[in-house]
Amino acid sequence: MGAFKRAVPKGKPKAGKRSKADPPVSRVKPAAAKPKARPTVEKPGRASAKTKSTAKAERRSPPAKAASASSPKTSPKTSTTRRAASASARAPGKRSGPDASPPPVQRLPPSAPEARDAISPVAVRALAPEPVSLEGTRGKYVYCVIHADKALNFGPLGIGVEPAEVHTVNFKDIAAVVSDTPIAVHEPTRANVLAHERVNETVMRDHTVIPMSFGTVFKTRDDIHELLRSAYDAFKDVLVKMEDKLEFGLKVLWDRDLIVKELETENEDIRRLKSEITSQKGSTYFARMQYGRLVDGALQARSELYVQEIFDALRPASVASRANRPIGDRMIMNAAFLVLRDKEGEFDRIVKQIGAKNSQLTFKYTGPWPPYNFVNIRLKLERA
Repeated sequence: MGAFKRAVPKGKPKAGKRSKADPPVSRVKPAAAKPKARPTVEKPGRASAKTKSTAKAERRSPPAKAASASSPKTSPKTSTTRRAASASARAPGKRSGPDASPPPVQRLPPSAPEARDAISPVAVRALAPEPVSLEGTRGKYVYCVIHADKALNFGPLGIGVEPAEVHTVNFKDIAAVVSDTPIAVHEPTRANVLAHERVNETVMRDHTVIPMSFGTVFKTRDDIHELLRSAYDAFKDVLVKMEDKLEFGLKVLWDRDLIVKELETENEDIRRLKSEITSQKGSTYFARMQYGRLVDGALQARSELYVQEIFDALRPASVASRANRPIGDRMIMNAAFLVLRDKEGEFDRIVKQIGAKNSQLTFKYTGPWPPYNFVNIRLKLERA
C-alpha cells in the first residue's frame, strides 16, 4: 500500500462567481493509499457560484427529455412544462383552460432518467493518474461515506451488469458504502451513472451521506480503512454539519417571446418604438437598435425580479442556497437549496405555490439529492 499526498481543499467561491467545469469521472490507480482531506462547507444562508461539475458524465448519457410544452398531459415521470399563454388570453398569475388541472410543479426523484440534467457536482473528488486495468483483480467501488458504528448491508443495488451487493466498510463511527467490482475504468454510461445515484438515493433515506465521485475504486478493504482513518476528522466534521439536510435543485425557464410581448404591452417606450419600426417605410436601423437595447434591459430586470422573489420565498424553508450558472437562453434560474429533512414538506409546498402563481414560467424541480453543492472535500490519491 502506498502513500497519499495531503488533500488540497477547494476554496470557498465568492457569491455569484462562475467557474469552469470539472471532469466528472474520478479514476484511481489500483493501489490506493493514505489520504488527508479538509472539507469546505458552504455557510448557511448565502448563495455562491457553482463549483466544478460532473458535466462530462451528463454529456455522455442520453439527454433528459422534458414534457412537450404543447402537450396537455403530464407524465409523473417527466418534468412539468406548462404552456405559456398570451397576456390577453389570461390574467398574469392565473391558470385557466386545459392547464388548470395538472399540478403546476412536479418533482422528479434523482433516480428518474429525466432528472439527470439536474445532477450537481460531486462532494468528494478523488483525483488520480490514469488507472491500469488488472484483469481478474477485484476491488471496492466507493459510493459515499456515512455515520455508522456497525456493519450494514443495503442489498443488490451496486454498479455492474448484475447489481452487486452494497455493504459498508467501517472505521470507528463512520463507514464507506461499497460494492465489489473489477479494478478497471467504469465508463459513465447511463446505466452506470444511474446505479451510482441509485445507491446514494437508497442510503440517504436513513443516513446523511457524503457522496464520492463517480468511478472511485480502491484495491482492498485496507486501503478504504486508511482513507477513513486519515480523513476521519474531515468526514466527521462534514457529517455533523450536514446532519439531516437534503439538497433540492430548482431550474426556472421562461418563453422569451411571450415575455417580450408582455413588455411591449406594459412599457410605453418599447411599444412606441415597435410601432415606429412597423409603420416606417424608410430605414429603421436606429429605431431597431434602440428597441433592442430597451428590450434587453427590460428582460434582464424582469429576470432578476423573478429570481429574487423565488429566493426570498424559499429562504424561510431552507438552510442555505446556491445560485449556479443558468444553462441556455431560456433558463433564468439554476439554484440548489439545502433543506432540513423535517422541512421538506414546507419547502415542497412553497415551490408549488410559486409555480401556481407564475404561469408564464416553467419549473424543473428535482430531489432530494445528497448535499453536492454545499460540501467540498478534495482528496489527492496517488500511486506510490
